[in-house]
Amino acid sequence: MIVPIADLQGKKIYFASDFHLGVPDRAQSLDRERKIIRWLDLIKHDAAHIFLMGDIFDFWFEYKHVVPKGYVRFLAKVAEITDSGIPVSFFTGNHDFWMFSYFTQELGVNVFTDLQTAEFQGKKFLLGHGDGLGNGDYKYKALKKFFFQVRPFQWLFDRVLPSYIGMSLANAWSLHSKLVKGSPPPFKGDDEFIWQYCKEVEAVQHVDYYIFGHRHLPLNLEVRGKSVAPVGRYINIGEWIKLFTFGVFDGQETSLMTFKDDIILPYIVD
Repeated sequence: MIVPIADLQGKKIYFASDFHLGVPDRAQSLDRERKIIRWLDLIKHDAAHIFLMGDIFDFWFEYKHVVPKGYVRFLAKVAEITDSGIPVSFFTGNHDFWMFSYFTQELGVNVFTDLQTAEFQGKKFLLGHGDGLGNGDYKYKALKKFFFQVRPFQWLFDRVLPSYIGMSLANAWSLHSKLVKGSPPPFKGDDEFIWQYCKEVEAVQHVDYYIFGHRHLPLNLEVRGKSVAPVGRYINIGEWIKLFTFGVFDGQETSLMTFKDDIILPYIVD
């Protein structure tokens, strides 16, 4: 459960996703990791809550006694932030869905595997990574339901497949992802699957802000239900490969921002 916040007292809530740490190679991933840490150092001074919205790692699997190599700078920074009393919540994505107890036990991070609702300063939020929502992508949905989320399959991956083989297979798969090959698919208009999902929800109940990642495309779109008002907004917080975008709720509205040249600036959606 995400604890509601009635009064931010001048602080802000931050949302970021799709860091994809680990690709395309160690040097570029490390450079991106250091940039993320500089951003965390900047926002921790006025953060009431930090949400990491999935695909933070390009692959993550927690073996019983082993976690993926690397990312020590990022992990240490997250621990420092939670130790200071700032809550950090992590939503698993389609690249780091095999996250179990390590982040909770070692870093004090709340981990969510499903969509969550939250209320901040009287505004209702629907939060998640965004994978598997709306129409389409049926192959991935089937794999997620019948393999990736099935305990026996996780047990086999953990106990039967040695960690060096499992990680090697995962890294090979990552290097063939669309992320490494090029830019994300273009904006699909009314066929944007997460936007479709938001409209379906809004037809049943009003949500002020739908916050998702996954798409690698920063978006700020109206979500209308059956009535003219009130109007929700679907905000896709983008990625940290090229645009370094994220969302900020200041108590009044949620905006898209970018971390450019170590400065936080408004991001203008084309």
